[in-house]
Amino acid sequence: MKLLTALLFATIGMGVGLPALAQDSAAAAKQTHKPAAKKTVKKKTEPTPQADAAAGDHEEDKEPDVTSASATEFACELGNKVTIYRNADDDKHIALRWKKQLLRLKRVDTTTGAHRFENRRSGWVWIDIPAKSMLLDAKKGQQLANECRNPDQLKAKAEETIKS
Repeated sequence: MKLLTALLFATIGMGVGLPALAQDSAAAAKQTHKPAAKKTVKKKTEPTPQADAAAGDHEEDKEPDVTSASATEFACELGNKVTIYRNADDDKHIALRWKKQLLRLKRVDTTTGAHRFENRRSGWVWIDIPAKSMLLDAKKGQQLANECRNPDQLKAKAEETIKS
């Protein structure tokens, strides 16, 4: 009786296993006849304006030479001090010193007439309008120094408050 049961299970197992084995060998046969994959050749692309801008950002990494530049001190709220260094022959860049950091910022055109300078790597943005200036950190989304005024702006504000 045990022998008969064993033969029955063996026959059933072979009946179930053989179709699966046949499917595996058929799938393997299909895989061996695949055509060879084509090689893709990448075309050289022209540099995009964004890539050019990223390449130009390397100049922002260098510490600017301020030995021949004229310095303007700005007194800001909360006792912060900002120093701007300008070269007479280069109106497209400034150097900005704030809290022992000296960075080169590049002029960005605006429609409002404000003087805006940015260093994209650090995220610093210097905005200079006739009444005041401010230093922003665009990456963190916060003001670093606000209500910054140079001596001429401080003098004009003092005269304005005397008149009022």
